[in-house]
Amino acid sequence: MILHDYTPTWKEEFERLKAIYLESLGDTIIAIEHIGSTSIPGIKAKPILDVDIVIENYEIFPTVVDRLARLGYTHNGDQGILHREAFKRKDEFTPESSPRRKWMNHHLYVCPEFSEELKRQLIFRDTLRIDERAKRAYEAIKIEIAARADGDRKRYAAIKEAECREFVEKTLAAAGYIRQVAPS
Repeated sequence: MILHDYTPTWKEEFERLKAIYLESLGDTIIAIEHIGSTSIPGIKAKPILDVDIVIENYEIFPTVVDRLARLGYTHNGDQGILHREAFKRKDEFTPESSPRRKWMNHHLYVCPEFSEELKRQLIFRDTLRIDERAKRAYEAIKIEIAARADGDRKRYAAIKEAECREFVEKTLAAAGYIRQVAPS
């Protein structure tokens, strides 16, 4: 099964991760955001958390990379999305903590506060949190794609990337999102 019913444990796990990041990075960051479908109460989602750590700008980025490395993360570049730096986990015990524990699967990103991708993610998340019709429409699209993917997560992700773009753009436009030119 690709999609799972929403569970409050997703928010709880995010809060535990957030505490670890704040302890290690607190003086270098602006915010830690839970994004993606697991951050939207009541919607089916892949049980993988998406987390954005927000920094002021790239001047502090080398320090953030170093501190995340101490927690077991490796910088994995921007993966083709400007101003959204991806981090890969060493193993299921990343971030390293005391006591040692397995963490829920998650994707970690670092974005400067001027990142257009960050703005898009937050507006989309916040819109789906308050607009029940949009939330249900998005969920219906995901359920239909999951059925076509026949249990294959990679196939699901590829189809979703291609087919959800129009829905996301319409939702952002309805929310008043206007693309800004960010500094490089």
